Amino acid sequence: MPPIPGSGLAKGLAVTLRTMTKRAHTAQYPETQPELPPRSRGVIGLFEENCTVCMLCARECPDWCIYIDSHKETVPAATPGGRERSRNVLDRFAIDFSLCMYCGICIEVCPFDALFWSPEFEYAETDIHDLTHERDKLREWMWTVPAPPALDPAAEEPKEIAAARKAVDKAEAAAAAAAAAAAQAADTTPPTTPEADA
Repeated sequence: MPPIPGSGLAKGLAVTLRTMTKRAHTAQYPETQPELPPRSRGVIGLFEENCTVCMLCARECPDWCIYIDSHKETVPAATPGGRERSRNVLDRFAIDFSLCMYCGICIEVCPFDALFWSPEFEYAETDIHDLTHERDKLREWMWTVPAPPALDPAAEEPKEIAAARKAVDKAEAAAAAAAAAAAQAADTTPPTTPEADA
C-alpha cells in the first residue's frame, strides 16, 4: 500500500508539537554535578602495586600516549641454596591525556588489573604539558574509581569457580567412597577368637 501523501510531514509536526509542550531542562553544570553512568570514561587510574611493567598497555596503545620506564632489580633467594631472581621495578608510568583518545584498549589488555576507568572528568589545564599525568597523579585518580557492580544472582557461575567446585566435589566423593569401603572392609572381616587360633 503506498504511503498517504503528507504523512511524513504530519509525523514531523506531531513530534515538534510534543516537544514544544515539554518544559526545557537546563543542567546548571558548575554548580550541579552531572550524574554520570557507572561505566563512564573520565580518566585512567593506576593501581601501581598490580603493575608488573609488562608493557602491554604501551604496546597496544594506538596513540602511543603511555610512557613506561623501569629497571631490573635482583631479588635474593628465598631459601638457602635457591637462585636469585630478577624483577622489573617501575620507575615511570605516565599517560599523555592530550593524545589519549579514551579507547580503553590499555585497560582491556592489562592482564594484572593495574588500570581502571575513573568517572572524574574535570582535569582541564591551561598548559598542554600539564596533561601528561605521572604515576603519582594517576594513583590519585585510583581513589575515585567506583566499586564494581554487584553480580547478578541469576547469572551463571564463572567457569573457574565451577571447575574448582567440581574438583572439590569429586575429591569429597572419592574420600567418602574410600571411607565407606574401609568401613565395609572392617565389618566383613571375621572376628578372631582365642579358640580359633588354638
